[in-house]
Amino acid sequence: MGSRKVFETVDSYINSFPEPVKRMLDELRRIIKSVVPEAEERISYNMPAFFLNGALVYFAGCKNHIGFYPTGDGISHFVRELNGYVYSKGAVRFPLDQPVPEKLIVEIVAYRKSRNLEKK
Repeated sequence: MGSRKVFETVDSYINSFPEPVKRMLDELRRIIKSVVPEAEERISYNMPAFFLNGALVYFAGCKNHIGFYPTGDGISHFVRELNGYVYSKGAVRFPLDQPVPEKLIVEIVAYRKSRNLEKK
C-alpha cells in the first residue's frame, strides 16, 4: 500500500503543489469563495471541497490540469459551455496552460448553490 499524504486543511493541500498548480488552485478557491462566502470549506475525499446544505463542488490539482468536480448536475447543466474542455459526467479538467475560466466557474458554482438551497 502506498503512502499517500492525507491533508487536514485546504491550505496544506494547495501548498503541497508546485507554484503553477498552486496559483491556479488559489485562483479557483478565490472564485468559489466569491460566489459562496457562506459555504464551509473543508477537505473531503482528500481534496478541497465546499459545502452548503450538502456538497457543492470539489477541486484537485493534477500534473497538467486542475480537476473541478461540481457533481453530475453541475456538468450536465453546462454541457454546451464545457465544449473545448475534457469533461465527464461529474468532472471537468482545466488545463494549466490556460487561464482559469472565471465566468464559467462562477456560473457553475451559483447553479450548484441554488440547487443545494432548493433541498431545504
